[in-house]
Amino acid sequence: MRWIFAALAVWGTVHPMYWFMSYMAAHDWSLAALIDAWYVNDSTTGLTWDLTIAAVALTVWVLIEAVQRRHWLGLIAIPATFCIGVSCGLPLYIFLRMSRDAQRGI
Repeated sequence: MRWIFAALAVWGTVHPMYWFMSYMAAHDWSLAALIDAWYVNDSTTGLTWDLTIAAVALTVWVLIEAVQRRHWLGLIAIPATFCIGVSCGLPLYIFLRMSRDAQRGI
């Protein structure tokens, strides 16, 4: 099961980054243009906020579990979430969490 989450983390990296890079290549590699595109209409603004709130919720979960379980490796899901997206960070964290639990026999 955990390898399904590993595959989802890879997919959640590659697929969105393809679209981000395609957009940026067409707009002189402007990060500002990419961010502006996230707010081009109410639909994209709503989706941007949806993903931002999900990213914050995931970050809170990762931080709490890192402290409680001493699961420091799981902290890499935070930059993955904010640099790539929730589509990478969430399945990556679940994969790392399941890997650690499997090692501990949980």
